[in-house]
Amino acid sequence: MKKVRFGILSTAKVGIKKVIPALQKGKYCEVKAIASRSEAAARQVAETLGIPKAYGSYEELLSAPDIDAVYIPLPNNLHVNWSINALRTGKHVLCEKPIGIDTEEANRLIDATSRYPDLKIMEGFMYRHHPQWVETKRLVDSGEIGELITIQSFFSYFNADPDNIRNKPDAGGGSLMDIGCYCISLSRFLFNTEPNRVCGVMDLDPAFGTDRLFSGMMDFAGKVATFTCSTQLANYQRVNVLGTKGRIEILIPFNAPPDAPCQIIIQQDDKAEDSLRTITFGVSDQYTIQGDLFAKAILDNTPVPTPLIDAWANMHTIETLLESAKKGTWSIC
Repeated sequence: MKKVRFGILSTAKVGIKKVIPALQKGKYCEVKAIASRSEAAARQVAETLGIPKAYGSYEELLSAPDIDAVYIPLPNNLHVNWSINALRTGKHVLCEKPIGIDTEEANRLIDATSRYPDLKIMEGFMYRHHPQWVETKRLVDSGEIGELITIQSFFSYFNADPDNIRNKPDAGGGSLMDIGCYCISLSRFLFNTEPNRVCGVMDLDPAFGTDRLFSGMMDFAGKVATFTCSTQLANYQRVNVLGTKGRIEILIPFNAPPDAPCQIIIQQDDKAEDSLRTITFGVSDQYTIQGDLFAKAILDNTPVPTPLIDAWANMHTIETLLESAKKGTWSIC
């Protein structure tokens, strides 16, 4: 069976620890090469992970004829430029979220894709493809919890390293860009529409200048999604989805482990003794699923699971929330 031959642009931790091992397990994926600004660094990772080729520049990997697609886990401010560079060399692109640092960049990427209609490009929001989210989406859409009214999500970790790119404003760092983007994405995903207006509040780190805490409210025509994200709080993540007849609680919504089961809790009638039930999902790697879905779209020449316009819409909401936080008032989307 034919597989898509992937090259990896950079030796970023998320690639080494999560995405590359996941792609290597894929039915339709094969990791053939990795590139770094340091050939020694690329070679070390290649030897550790069993990748056949290592390159000392991104350009060298992109010019390789035996690479079909690239995965880009570079800093946020480099996503769009290297995605366009990859398209120019005839490579399909799976790029880490968020797609860029603002809507201007997203527009530039969308314009570029129009010149390469035969190439696939997708933003890597891996959580959507995990079975727990597929089932949550099905339950919501089928009316199992009645009419969806509100979503509450929380995502935090602690990272005060001044050298980490997540703490560098110029690299597109900050809690909203790094993890708040998930909270925005899932709300749009479940409501299946875009917010009319948003309100944001943030606390900036005095040394880094990045938002170390961001809370947001998104108004979906009277239905509301709220969230808090932080890069300087205890590790925690949770999503609650509430409708007129029940609720769904996703216990590990974002960093679902690739080697352990996941669970969601459903409550449909709080007056009944059996109102609370748990659904357990078997072991699965959301990065493997994402990689295979993307690769299958390439092999079958079908649309990717998440089109680039969705990446633009998420970026637009991020940008509008930041605008609101700076102004101190609601902002219209």
